[in-house]
Formats: sequence, structure tokens, C-alpha cells
Amino acid sequence: MPDAGRIICIAGAGIAGMTLALTLAKFGARIFLIEREPAIQEFGAGLQISPNARRVLSRLGLDRAIHEVSFEPAGIDVYAAQREKHLITLRLGDEAERRFGAPYAVMHRQDLAEVLHRACKRFANIDFMFGARSFSAEETGKGVSVQVDEADGNTRNLRAFALIGADGVHSRTRTVLMGAPLASSTGLVAWRVLLKISDVGGLIPTDRTSLFLGRGWHLVAYPLPHRGQVNIALFLENTANAGAEPPLNPLFSRNHKLGARVEAIMTLASGHWGRWPLNNVSLPSWHKGSIGLIGDAAHAMLPFQAQGAAMGIEDAAVLAPLLMTEESADAAFSRYEDLRRARVERVTRISRSNGQIYGLGTPLAVGRDLVIRLGGPTAHLKRLDWLYRYDAAPEIATGNTQATPALGTRR
Repeated sequence: MPDAGRIICIAGAGIAGMTLALTLAKFGARIFLIEREPAIQEFGAGLQISPNARRVLSRLGLDRAIHEVSFEPAGIDVYAAQREKHLITLRLGDEAERRFGAPYAVMHRQDLAEVLHRACKRFANIDFMFGARSFSAEETGKGVSVQVDEADGNTRNLRAFALIGADGVHSRTRTVLMGAPLASSTGLVAWRVLLKISDVGGLIPTDRTSLFLGRGWHLVAYPLPHRGQVNIALFLENTANAGAEPPLNPLFSRNHKLGARVEAIMTLASGHWGRWPLNNVSLPSWHKGSIGLIGDAAHAMLPFQAQGAAMGIEDAAVLAPLLMTEESADAAFSRYEDLRRARVERVTRISRSNGQIYGLGTPLAVGRDLVIRLGGPTAHLKRLDWLYRYDAAPEIATGNTQATPALGTRR
């Protein structure tokens, strides 16, 4: 049976951290969320919530709130190099929901963070500690002692069952408290920008995602109607040391064969790009005693399968019931890692492979494009059935760790 008296500390009030807090709260735990920012603040722009992640969030009672601030694209238009006509439209929308029992949606990261924050605030057993200057922890034999330097200069001492680092790719929990390695650079940069739908409506469809593939680069664009914007993400090889803008110039255009649509998008975005170096985190262990990691803090990966946030959400759903039922945090973390590592590593490999495939040049790109066309509009759904159909933790809907697995819920 769950131990409802357990105290859990979570470092990082991001998407993974708040999903974990909300899941633990349903089991009756007391949660302290330690966050260095003065308020909820998600950096970045858009993110994709695939059915495997949406299933978890819906079971937490968030389906309607997410539906109100997200968008379910009908498909993905795939463009090859500079061609103006897309190769194929890969189906999403109703087809994805029919297959997997939950929709595939896109949304702004801040909107999801605010949905999670509002839900967390409904629980008296979740305590946010915003503006934390620093925190430290020591093993006690029966758990962990956590010291937090709060925003007002006072120090708060907490005796907890476990401390979980959900503090991202540059996790202090990982590097300082666990003595584990820093994140490693991939040599890639994501350039992100939000443009007005009214400005790009003539360039790309506003009911679908657009994926442009070129030699050494690719660009993803999808609408965020709730905000009246389109999220643009451009990925270039060998630009880790570039300046504040992607190199839009005649030489770049000629070498990379952007095509008229992408050239126009980049012109609209000029002066507005945000630069995000892409890093990896790979560890031999995701925990040390009563201190553990979830999400990017444990296994940051390339974004080319759009599963970074989803893996953190899944982590939270798997770890929460274990933290409430295992006799020690060390046992909970060990079991969690046993359940999660193979899947996360598979997603990491596919994300890396996708990036290589997206950036192929001639003649290999010709074969890639032929495979995409011949596969048809639903081949990607069949290929990713193992990923999207996954049920992380069906018991979180009721707080019953013995509940029977189910496929999902719907509005």
C-alpha cells in the first residue's frame, strides 16, 4: 500500500517535475518543489505531446485544459530539399487518436507548464519553493536531508524520503549532488522562433505540421492557433559556435538549397531567432542512494523524434508509484531505472538516427525520399506503434497501484 506520509523533494518545477509532483500528490505524498526561478518559466517555444505522453496527462485530469491550449495537426507535410511540392502528407489527427486512444498535439511549452502549475496548486500537499538560491542534500540512512536557501535569505531544512532532480540538462542535482558528468555538446544548434500565423499562412498550411529536409539541415513548422503563432525550429549541422542568428547569406543558401518557402520563412524570422545548443546526457546510473533523476537531467536526447518532454512525463508516471510503495528510495530508483532505461535508450537512438536521415544529401536523399513516398501516409504510425501505444502507469488515475492497464482516456 502507498505510504501517504512520505515527504518527497523535487528540484525543478518544469514539465517533468510538476508531472511527478502531481502524480505523487494523487497518492497522498507531501511534495516540496524547489525552483530557482521566481515563478513558473519554461524556456523554449513549441513542443509536441504524442499519445504516450498525453495518456499520462489525461489520467491526471488535464485532458480538457490541454485541449484548450493545444492543437492537433491533421498531418505532416514532408518537403525534400528545395522542392515546392511536398512528397507526402503523413497522417496524424483522427488517425493517430483512433490508433492509440489519445491525440497527437502541439502546444507552447509555457502553456503546458501553466496547466500543470494550476493543477498542482489545487493540492494542499504540494509546496512550491520559488526563487530558491541554492540547495544541498545529505543521505541520512532512512532518506535524505535537504537544505534550501530560500528567496528571503532563510534556510529551510527538510527530511525527505527522496530527492529527485528534474532540473534539466544542466542539472545541479546530477553534477553537484551526485557527482555525475556535465552534459556533452552534440555540435548542433536549434534555432527557434515564433512567427504570426497571418505572416506565414501563404507559405505553409495552417492545419498541418511542415517538415523541410535538406543536406545538413532540416526545418519543422507547426501552428499554435491558441496564440495566433507558428512555431519554427531550424536545425543546422556544425553551428555550435555560430553567432546569434543562423547564417542566412547567398553562400549558405546556395550550398544548402533551401527553396523559396524556407528562404521566405527565414527572411521573416531574421532578427528574432533564439539559439539553443543541443546537448546529450548519458549516465551509467540515474540515481545515487536516495537521490535520483528524471527527464533531461537523466537522459537529455536530440529532439528529432520530439520525445524529450514525453520521456520526462513517462518517467514521472513510472517513478511516482514506486516512490510510494518501495521500502527505500534506492529500491524505488533501481526499479524505475530497470523499467525505463531500455525504452529511453531506444528513443535516444532513433532520435539520433532521424537527425542523420533528415540531413542526407544526394544521392542518399533520393533513396530516403523514395522510401517515404512508397511507405504511404500511415507508415510512420505503424513504425512508431511501440512508442505511441506505450502505457506508462495506468494506476495514476485513481492512485491505485494495482489498477488494470488501459489504453487511454478521451474528452
